Amino acid sequence: MSGGEAQGERRLRITEAHLHPHLRTRMHQRGLTLEEIERVMNEGWEAPDAKPGTWGRVLVFPYGREWEGQYFEEKEVRVYYKLTPEGIVLLTAIARYGKGFLRREE
Repeated sequence: MSGGEAQGERRLRITEAHLHPHLRTRMHQRGLTLEEIERVMNEGWEAPDAKPGTWGRVLVFPYGREWEGQYFEEKEVRVYYKLTPEGIVLLTAIARYGKGFLRREE
């Protein structure tokens, strides 16, 4: 996986090659972009509900627009992935639309 330096930290650069075929199918259905997934992986916090053998990250975005005919203030995105000898494989991502999502305790 290629990466760049941002504020002294190595950032993941997510490309189509990192996406499991299931995730490619679901992204459009769930209103997700590759850029959002990359931000979740770089800026999100650990998702406590990841299944054994997988990892998860979560991030809440300001949204402020409509999704499927209803207005939502925020969008919570969860990304689940596996680590393999070849690198990271993104398995799926879930988007929830609403407001007042819990955030990681600082």
